[in-house]
Amino acid sequence: MVLPSDASDLGMGSSSKGHAVVEEYTMDIDDEELFEPPSFEDLGEAFLIDFCRKASSSFFREYGLISHQIKSFNDFTKNGIQRVFDSFGEMIVEPGYDPSKKGADWCYARVRFGKVTLERPQFYAGEKLNENGKGFLTLLPRHARLQNMTYSSRMTVNIHFQIYTKVLVQSDKFKTGKEKYVNEEIIQEVEKDVLIGRIPVMVKSDLCWMSEAQKGDCDFDLGGYFLVKGAEKTFVAQEQISLRKLWISDSQGWTVAYRSAWKRKRIYLKLASNQSFDNVKSDERVLTVYLLSTEMPVWILFFALGASSDREVVELIDCSLEDARVTNILFASIYDADEKCDGFRRAGRALDFVEQRIKNCQFPPTESINECLENYLFPALGSPKRKARFLAYMVKLLLQAYTGRRQSDSKDDFKNKRLAMAGELLERELTVQILNVRKRMMRAIQRDLYADREARDIEHYLDASIITNGLSRAFSTGAWSHPFKAERIAGVVATLRRTNPLQAVSDMRKLRQQVNYTGKVGDARYPHPSHWGKVCFLSTPDGENCGLVKNLAVTGLVSINSWEPLDNILSACGMEKLVNDTRTSLSGTVKIFVNGDWIGICNDAHAFVSQLRRKRRQKELPSEVEIKRDLHQGEVRIYSDAGRILRPLLVVENLHHIKEIKGDSYDFKVLLDKGIVELIGPEEEEDCCTAWGISYLFKAAESKHTVKYTHCELDMSFLLGLSCGLIPFANHDHARRVLYESEKHCHQGIGYSTTNPNIRVDTLSHQLYYPQRPLFRTVVADSLGKPEGSLGHKGMIPTPEYFNGQNAIVAVNVHLGYNQEDSLVMNRASMERGMFRTEHIRSYKAEVDNNESLDKRKKSEDVINFGKVQSKIGRVDSLEDDGLPFIGANLHAGDIIIGKCAESGADHSIKLKHTEKGMVQKVVLSANDDGKNFAVVSLRQVRTPRLGDKFASMHGQKGVLGFLEAQENFPFTKQGIVPDVVINPHAFPSRQTPGQLLEAALGKGIACRGPVKYATPFSTPSITDITEQLHRAGFSRWGSERVYNGRTGEMVQSLIFMGPTFYQRLIHMAEDKVKFRNTGPVHPLTRQPVADRKRFGGIKFGEMERDCLIAHGASANLHERLFTLSDSSQVHVCQKCKNLAYVIQRSVPGGRKIRGPFCRICETADDIVKVDVPYGAKLLCQELFSMGISLKFDTQLC
Repeated sequence: MVLPSDASDLGMGSSSKGHAVVEEYTMDIDDEELFEPPSFEDLGEAFLIDFCRKASSSFFREYGLISHQIKSFNDFTKNGIQRVFDSFGEMIVEPGYDPSKKGADWCYARVRFGKVTLERPQFYAGEKLNENGKGFLTLLPRHARLQNMTYSSRMTVNIHFQIYTKVLVQSDKFKTGKEKYVNEEIIQEVEKDVLIGRIPVMVKSDLCWMSEAQKGDCDFDLGGYFLVKGAEKTFVAQEQISLRKLWISDSQGWTVAYRSAWKRKRIYLKLASNQSFDNVKSDERVLTVYLLSTEMPVWILFFALGASSDREVVELIDCSLEDARVTNILFASIYDADEKCDGFRRAGRALDFVEQRIKNCQFPPTESINECLENYLFPALGSPKRKARFLAYMVKLLLQAYTGRRQSDSKDDFKNKRLAMAGELLERELTVQILNVRKRMMRAIQRDLYADREARDIEHYLDASIITNGLSRAFSTGAWSHPFKAERIAGVVATLRRTNPLQAVSDMRKLRQQVNYTGKVGDARYPHPSHWGKVCFLSTPDGENCGLVKNLAVTGLVSINSWEPLDNILSACGMEKLVNDTRTSLSGTVKIFVNGDWIGICNDAHAFVSQLRRKRRQKELPSEVEIKRDLHQGEVRIYSDAGRILRPLLVVENLHHIKEIKGDSYDFKVLLDKGIVELIGPEEEEDCCTAWGISYLFKAAESKHTVKYTHCELDMSFLLGLSCGLIPFANHDHARRVLYESEKHCHQGIGYSTTNPNIRVDTLSHQLYYPQRPLFRTVVADSLGKPEGSLGHKGMIPTPEYFNGQNAIVAVNVHLGYNQEDSLVMNRASMERGMFRTEHIRSYKAEVDNNESLDKRKKSEDVINFGKVQSKIGRVDSLEDDGLPFIGANLHAGDIIIGKCAESGADHSIKLKHTEKGMVQKVVLSANDDGKNFAVVSLRQVRTPRLGDKFASMHGQKGVLGFLEAQENFPFTKQGIVPDVVINPHAFPSRQTPGQLLEAALGKGIACRGPVKYATPFSTPSITDITEQLHRAGFSRWGSERVYNGRTGEMVQSLIFMGPTFYQRLIHMAEDKVKFRNTGPVHPLTRQPVADRKRFGGIKFGEMERDCLIAHGASANLHERLFTLSDSSQVHVCQKCKNLAYVIQRSVPGGRKIRGPFCRICETADDIVKVDVPYGAKLLCQELFSMGISLKFDTQLC
């Protein structure tokens, strides 16, 4: 939408339509109100800005950051899992019809799933540890995490199992109308609850024990993930095309598709070329419909559904006949139908034609034609007359799109997408696993249906391990079932990363769009206007997933299915139900769709939508229901399905209701119930005229703008994701730098990942000794923070766990050339005082079979247990008799960390590899549910910054430590302040990150108790405010200071910019990456150095590195690197035949035997020289010789 200049200045949101419509912006004006409601101007701008911040805090207190994961799983446990089992209906098991086993009547079996019950997570501990009489103990998430178990729930289902025979019975024809009929005689009937498997439980969901706990294991743990074999797994929301609406496409011809998850229920309406008639132009098109894998003229299908004449069908379509293209298509379609089926207008002929077409397809259905049309053609619409009317609506859409009156649907628009969350993904995978269970169950039952066998209990036929192991395998491998195809896709389940809390939360807020990387993706990677406020347009990884993996905006919510019926509410608002005939003309009325199904009409769309929205704001309608009024197409579309991204917006006309709320703290549910805030979906937002902030509302009121705002943003920074919303002055930085910070640096920054490290055994974890909060504040950080009054502070305390770093005094200066090219110079004294000091913890794990799971066929001397044995592969000085080291033991590379040995004395111990060392902090010995005893030993290592360690600011300015300078050699100010970090001034111009300079200037003013503290993106303080704050504190307006040379004491002529900046230490450290080697282990075949760093391997030296040394003329270095330190060897060459001569033992005259080089070809030992060649060349020569290819060597004396 192209806005007028004054409208764009006011921050008005844009619509997806091509032009502005004033009526859309006045959508919620109540015509019944006889008085003008109080204006928001009476409340004052400052009050409303403060209200927005409090409302934002109440929003996060109500929904949190990962409510979309937990709500979806809760809906799955309450409704979805029952829906999956109900979808299988009644399963009939027929006999095998083996003629050799015919002894009596054939037996049949009937199985039907009933109510599903899920228990709280428990594990079997044996009869000795008996808590409730069954040997089960409560399983908490910390138990599963520590013992490498799956945090899962027992799933039982009520099964109705019946075995019967079919008997032909005589009957009274006058009473029943039949002489004989088939009667079922029940032999056995059982109904009982059966364990069918275990399903993983999401932490902090309603099924989890922690949902009712007063205090969790970790203060930073928000739940939303699964524990599978001790590993934390989370779902990545999958973007999928919505199945709730008709899809108009022109990519491969003009089509309108009625999509469904079931292939047989999909209907495609196409415009196909037809050149088979003489009286129809060759370039004309006809309408065909693709139904049940067969194609037929759509005109015949209309008559099969009950249409009586061509005029009636044309009136049903209700498309303007003034366009010659439309009339030509309709005439061509009628001629095509006449040609395909002569006389189809007679009663029953069209239905017979459709039945013949369906029965002749490759996989014809078993139902009758009427049942097929009822079950597979628009199954949500009941009668054939309504189906015909909906089919006519599809024809109208296709004709409008073909003639340019309607746009094709975009795959990238979020109004056409739905997010598949945990509930839908689990439904999909569980359906696949139940199909496997059913397949095996029916085979097993079929074997016992013969007369010579006796049927057993239903538990014998149901294998509960199929579902348990299948779900566990899907979570562990990440290969999830495809929604339509019989294949598996990757990228659905991800392992939760725990470097810091921000990384963990960001992983659970990711979205993914599945595309084929082989072809061009098109516009899928680019930001779309529908991303506004729902998906962060900056947070995306670089590389092959750029633009395909996204992050939810910070206030983005995902809807779940609303099971509340809407028919009565819609009728009360003025909707008339869709008539059940094809004769009534609905021209001029407004169509009403609910989740894509046409259910009614209305005459006044404006009044209907206004009243419906008013009911939603008055709690009479679920708050997640989306209402869209399409003025141009004459439609009202209502959605209550799952997977839509919603976001909260202020309702401008209801802002005066704020006065009715008592107190200063606002409950978000109260705000929703009073209509002050409402949740807006992607399609309804096209009807909204949204102000970018409270200040824009007052600007519009002062200028008396003609367009009235309907909604207002809570804060502009909520358009960004969580990682971007925490970056100060993000709107002043280059987008690429913001992307680096939000996707890389803030996730790699070392902070304090958990508050329960004592009951966790992560493979690798880091902790910062002295984490700090930054000096600046942002609205996102405040909204996620603790409530006011805690810890003696006034106002909100910004959330601390999402900032992982320390405030350092940073000077922008050159320092002896040591900070070139992103290198940093740091103050050694600051590092010694503990700045950026971290703790590095690595855990080592070993497993052995326990006594209960030992294979009896295994020899006793082959049984492996933990224990201390004198090892030839490493030192065992720190081990105790149980094979585990004592707490506080100092281990180095080559030491045995876990001792394992067999009864025969064989050593299976685990040794520390090259560069691994540390002090033993924790030793865990336990058992898991796979029959394994395991031991975990954690090594702690304190790391202070050293040369080569990586640091980054919050603006994408990354750099490595290049020099540690003594404090006395640093420049200092007249106040005696010495910088902690010196960064090169050339880092700013090319990278376009003035936000870091603004952060330093603002931080200096905040440190001097300045009032300006917020650096929220899109609402940052002006340069004037920052400079005035510095000036009032006694500093230079532009942040520069006079400094003195620390070496000479002289005053430096130039002014140096200096200020506190928030810096992060990243997990990339030189100690983990340094690689050095002179000689060491080599490969046994090629005798070249091995590749692994921890195996003390070599450094890869490729062709480009070789070219560099050649260019430098460093031939001796090149010879040493590629030959002497690699695979140098010596061979003997015969100078006569130029072949290799080998050292052999041979006889000489006199009966003696000597050993030396000898040429078998020349049969002589003369003229043989020893040459230096790489062992790889010698190996190649010998392998070629085995193939019958001989190499000859020319030798020269050097």
